[in-house]
Amino acid sequence: MGIDNFDPYYPKDYKLLRLKEILENPNFEFYEVDFSDKGRLRGVFEKGGISGILHIGAKAGVRASIRDPESYIKANVIGTLNILDLMVEFGIRRILMASTSSIYAGHNPPFVEDMKTDTPISPYAVSKKAAENLLYTYHHLYGLDAWVLRYFTVYGPAGRPDMSIFKLFYCAYSGEDFPVFGDGNQRRSFTFIDDVVEGTFSAYKVMKGFEVINIGNDRDESLMEVIGIIEEVTGRKIKVKFFEFNRADILETKADISKARRILAWEPKTDIYTGLMKTSEWFEENWERVREIFPRLPQI
Repeated sequence: MGIDNFDPYYPKDYKLLRLKEILENPNFEFYEVDFSDKGRLRGVFEKGGISGILHIGAKAGVRASIRDPESYIKANVIGTLNILDLMVEFGIRRILMASTSSIYAGHNPPFVEDMKTDTPISPYAVSKKAAENLLYTYHHLYGLDAWVLRYFTVYGPAGRPDMSIFKLFYCAYSGEDFPVFGDGNQRRSFTFIDDVVEGTFSAYKVMKGFEVINIGNDRDESLMEVIGIIEEVTGRKIKVKFFEFNRADILETKADISKARRILAWEPKTDIYTGLMKTSEWFEENWERVREIFPRLPQI
């Protein structure tokens, strides 16, 4: 089963587009529930049949968290606390949670899991670090198997519309300006969704105790390099408009994935060109529907 509250951070129609295939599976049950609402969440737990939890849900977005920090604490901290409380109440022993490379602010890459992460620079990063700490606390107090996977800039077909990759493809197809905050030389460990899914399920199958593991590409690219590849795979020119660098952003993220290799026998298989080509094919097939949902570049 799965839950989502269809948070208005981006349109419900886009989330339904992403859910379409899985909702057609007769073995999948879906509930529209906000996990920060403990009463309604308890109703899902009461249905039974839950052997473990993949806690991939969160209120995401670094810049948006500056505008509305309270909603990030409610969703990512209170929501996670509710899940953990109900796990204890219903005797569920396993939880794997998605976290973020954003909590590594203040360190030089590549980022290693045992780096101190006590200098977050956005309310979003604060909320995810707090959620990580809650998982450790409930592991310590109640013996839960609780793992944290820190994802690095996930992209791919039907990706998040607030992320640079989605916006770049949108601008390539629409002709609208793409906003670059800074000089475009900021670098990311862009990680293709198929690799992230594989790493996530590999972790869930072997998880025991408490661990924090990076799931990301150990190669990084600059934003301008990615723009050039997208122009190549789409055959379309992207108009770039430069703005001041945002202080909540990290200049460079790069994953050290030694731990993932050792514990999960996992590493990313998809290079940036192949991943962007697959994303381009999805945009080509779904552009008309995407344009209906987002008549203008998503301002999120």
